[in-house]
Amino acid sequence: MRLPVISPDKLTPEQKALAADMKEEIAQKYQGFVNIREDGALMGPWNPWLHEPKFGKPIWDLAKAMAVNPCVPAAVREIAILVTGTHFKAPYELYAHVRMAERRGLSDEKLTTIVSGQRPADLTRQEAVAYDFASALISGGTLPELTYKAAVGQFGAQGAAELSYFIGFYCMVSVTLNTFDVPVPES
Repeated sequence: MRLPVISPDKLTPEQKALAADMKEEIAQKYQGFVNIREDGALMGPWNPWLHEPKFGKPIWDLAKAMAVNPCVPAAVREIAILVTGTHFKAPYELYAHVRMAERRGLSDEKLTTIVSGQRPADLTRQEAVAYDFASALISGGTLPELTYKAAVGQFGAQGAAELSYFIGFYCMVSVTLNTFDVPVPES
């Protein structure tokens, strides 16, 4: 790992405020995987964001905004996030979101297929649309019109936009994790 995990007693006042906000949200929405050390230090993407609160706070604010009343169902969002994390080969991202996807009822077979870079044959219609949407966007270029229309048909215009923002956000998360070589925590 390229950035040391910041112990709570080493945080600046600006970092302490950001860390407190992050911990509150983590306790509510990011369960099922290791994201806080025993001493209270934040792990995963939260640690790099704490190192640079000038960027970390706006990134965190975006994460919180996207979590407010989402149109796209949680399990479907996890499909798009895992497609994105797989593309970037971001180990911590995959570790965290496989666990979140399991908690949202996605089967081990689906998850194994997705993280191996393949499209599962047994996706629901909404899952398939999210998979195709994420896959097309991370491949580069303009999203195909039929893929966009399928997303609007499944999630509405706001939901299609939301799906795009989730994928873009998790591209940034994956790049952050890969830049700083954030490891999967030891069990």
